[in-house]
Amino acid sequence: MKSFTAQIVYRIECNGLHTDQYEEQWRLVFAEDEQNALAEARVAGLGEETTFIDRHGRTICWRMLAVKDLQPVELVNGGLLFSKVHEPELVAAPIWAA
Repeated sequence: MKSFTAQIVYRIECNGLHTDQYEEQWRLVFAEDEQNALAEARVAGLGEETTFIDRHGRTICWRMLAVKDLQPVELVNGGLLFSKVHEPELVAAPIWAA
């Protein structure tokens, strides 16, 4: 068995309407190959879809949109699970400047 990280994205709906909210989850899946890992990630993602009533009485739904990314990962002490480079957006001039 090989191990993979799967990035799963969910859309959040409120009373049947799409919101601008999305949830991103990173999950670990085990499979013989990438094709089976994708299938396992889809099963895991669909299993986490949920509907509930929030404290304001609204119906909230988490709907899986996609498995956005799938990467093999080696499970060893200190092994890299996730890495992201953040690039700042430079501001030409502060908005409070004259």
